[in-house]
Amino acid sequence: MAERVLSDEAWEAVANILPGKEGDPGCHGRNNRLFLEAVFWVARTGAPWRDLPPEFGKWYTTYTRYHRWAKKRVWPRVFEALQRTGAVELLLYADRLRWAEQAPVAAAENAPPQQFAA
Repeated sequence: MAERVLSDEAWEAVANILPGKEGDPGCHGRNNRLFLEAVFWVARTGAPWRDLPPEFGKWYTTYTRYHRWAKKRVWPRVFEALQRTGAVELLLYADRLRWAEQAPVAAAENAPPQQFAA
């Protein structure tokens, strides 16, 4: 089982600002919390999306949803909300997310990082 990092407090801070929740028009995500954990797992490990553990769902679905949220500028709002909880350190380089202990990937080095505590 993959380690989870999203505390109940952090989840409550972001649950209502995420797209695809119950009550939103159109289809909604089955489990936004599990999706966030999957994204954080990729950011924390630096692993390719294809290596996402099956417990998080299909890697390609998670990858596609991550990029849809990036295009909609959801991630900066999520990290601003998570910043108040101070649970973990994340860096957002353009459209790439990295754990603070990791060096940024070469393609993202051109964009200045935005640091968020999640």
